[in-house]
Order: sequence, then structure tokens, then C-alpha cells
Amino acid sequence: LQNVRIDPSSISFSMWKDIPVPFYMSVYLFEVLNPKETLQGAKPVLNQRGPYVYREFRYKTNITFHDNDTVSFLEYRQLFFQPDMSNGSEEEYIIVPNILMMGAAVMMENLPNFVKLLLSGALAGLKQEAFMNRTVREFLWGYEDPLLDTINAIVPGLIPFKGKFGLFVELNNSNSGLFTVYTGMKNISRVHMVDSWNGQKKVNYWRSSECNMINGTTGEMWPPFMSPASLEFFSPDACRSMTLVYEQSGKFKGVPTYRFVAPKTLFANGTDYPPNEGFCPCMQSGIQNVSTCRLKAPMFISHPHFYNADPALVDAVEGLHPSKDQHALFLDVHPMTGIPMNCSIKLQLNQYIKRVSGIIQTGKIKPVVLPLLWFAESGSIEGAVLKQFYTNLVLIPSLLDYLQYIFLGLSVPLVISAAVLM
Repeated sequence: LQNVRIDPSSISFSMWKDIPVPFYMSVYLFEVLNPKETLQGAKPVLNQRGPYVYREFRYKTNITFHDNDTVSFLEYRQLFFQPDMSNGSEEEYIIVPNILMMGAAVMMENLPNFVKLLLSGALAGLKQEAFMNRTVREFLWGYEDPLLDTINAIVPGLIPFKGKFGLFVELNNSNSGLFTVYTGMKNISRVHMVDSWNGQKKVNYWRSSECNMINGTTGEMWPPFMSPASLEFFSPDACRSMTLVYEQSGKFKGVPTYRFVAPKTLFANGTDYPPNEGFCPCMQSGIQNVSTCRLKAPMFISHPHFYNADPALVDAVEGLHPSKDQHALFLDVHPMTGIPMNCSIKLQLNQYIKRVSGIIQTGKIKPVVLPLLWFAESGSIEGAVLKQFYTNLVLIPSLLDYLQYIFLGLSVPLVISAAVLM
């Protein structure tokens, strides 16, 4: 119990502060093979590219202990491209939706026609089209786009940031917000549980108090002596808490584990799963609208390839092949300590695109939730850390258990002899 608390004297503290597990983020992009036809109303044909693999380093700073059994910290992550592990380079070109233009068009759909005409004229002047040919590096990590300033000039505050635009532009060398979690010094059953995030006990993105709740841990460790039921964690990337369910017991390189997976209801809509009504307005089951925490942009998250989603989402495009083996997320956790031994967290980012009256650049595009990319953050305990785990949590307990029976066996003749002598 002492060694799983968040305490500088505990064995797990250094692991918690500077995660020794090698994490990798594998990114798969969807290129659009028929952009001209899609612009005329045809079904988008997609081709998956990648993976583009990045080594991920995580470390905590600003660690501050409080009197109420909590500790606050900022966790940073740094990502470095791994060419030898990737299927392709960051300099490859790929045809993808013009996310900024298509997003702005949908966001401005209900504005007066003269505003949309202004945007349409500006897009023509800037030679902006519905699809663009960019390098992988530009698409992920950002590129200069004068459209940002133009949109903010036409509709101030619609997209309130400047500089480069890219899907991961704010991900590298950044933190996930100020977390305050319980240390377990007074109550071990609360260790790693989130007390607040950015000073708030709940978020305000969603329409119900249940959906706004910050539940569970930060997703790195859980309280010890877990039961095979469920586990919860709060994800700033998804703007919500998530609950995974127990699937099966197993072993990871000799260490016993519980495997937890996502239930089919994780991204279900409010009709199929009423508790998720607070995450609406919803579309089909299997995708979650995250526009309220993404500057009102028409963005959705889901499992990769719309795994566990309404088949209509898969049928709306060509090139998706959902499967449990490739696209389901999982966490293998050591139940005695609450420490993950092996994990792969997968998430897909999608954009809702459609024809918007008054903006000619949107052509005749039919409404569709278009996959942009999916990524898997994976890591497993190995090397010296795994050896320490196996020795302390498997080998020594097994040896002690074995010795117990040896001593018990040796004591039986002694007891019998003593009884005979009496």
C-alpha cells in the first residue's frame, strides 16, 4: 500500500513522475482518392495511409502537494517522429479535406447570405478549394494559411486563434491541463482519482450534469486491489470521462492482469443509450459530437473505421474495414497495484462536411461524416521495470506461498511426534 501511494518515498513515485514506459503514437491518415467526384456528390473513396509513428515522452512538472491529501501537476508530452517504424515519411503529400474551409462553411450555414457570399469571394481570391494537397507534416503539425485571418475578419471570433493550422498543432510540447488528484496517503482507495481539472470539479461542455462529471483517474494508474467490474478515467482529448468494462483475466509476460475494453455504448447516441443524451445533438450511434469543446467546429470522435458504430456511417464512404483486432481499444491492468502493464488507446477524428448554400466552393458535396485520421497510443512495461514487477509481485509471492506449504508439510510430522510422545 505504501508503494502505490503518490509519495516521494514510494517505489511507484518515480514511475508516476517520469513515466518509464516507452509510449508510441501511431497515426493513420485517410486520403480522398476521388476529390473531384466527391465535390459533385459522389461517395468519398478513402485510402488509409501510415502508420506514421511517434515516440512519446511524458513527464510531470509543477508538482505541488496539498494538505487535503491531493497533489497538483502539469503533465507534458513530447513527440518525435520514428522513420524506421513508420510506413511513409512526413514529407509525403496526401489529398485531404480543407478542414478549415469546410468547417467554417458549416459553422456559417445559418448566417445571412451576404456573409456567406463574402466568405465565398474571399475563398476564390485565396484560391481555396474543398480538398487540398498537403504533406503529412503540414496536415498534422500545421501550415500557414491566410484563410485564418480572412475568416476572423469576416466573422470575428469564429476561429479565435492565429498562426499555423494543423490537427495536432497544439499537441507537441504541451500539457493536458492542471490536474489535482488524490495521493492515497489518507485513503488508499482514492489514490490517483481526479479531484479537479483546471480548478474545476466538472466540465461545462455537455447538456447534463452526469455527462459533465469528472470521474476516475487521469488514465495512468488506478487504486490497488481492483475488482473485475469497470474502470473510469477523464480524457481532456475527448472532453469527457470514459468508462471501460472488464472483458477477461490474463497475463502479460507472466504478470496477472485484468483486460478492460470500451463498451458498445461508449459513443452511442441518446436514442440507443439514454444516459448519453447529454452529449447530443447526436447523429448516428458510434460517433460523438465534440463541437462544444472544439470551437463549435463540426468535429466528431469515434472508434477507428467506425468500429461498433451504425453501419450507415461505414456505408457512407468507401474504404473502411472495421474489426475488433485492429480497432478496439484495451487496457491490461495489474489488479493488485492498479498499474497498466499493456495498453492501446485508439481514437478516430472525423469532420462533418456538406454543401452549404451560398458558398460555391462546397459544390454538391452530400452530407457525410468523413474520417480524417485515427491514432493509437500504445505502451507496455518492459525491461528493468518489468523485471522488478515480476520479481516483487509474482516470483516472491509465489516463493513465499510455496515455502508456506513446505513449512506446513514439515510441521505435520512434528505435530504427530509430539502427540505420540504425550
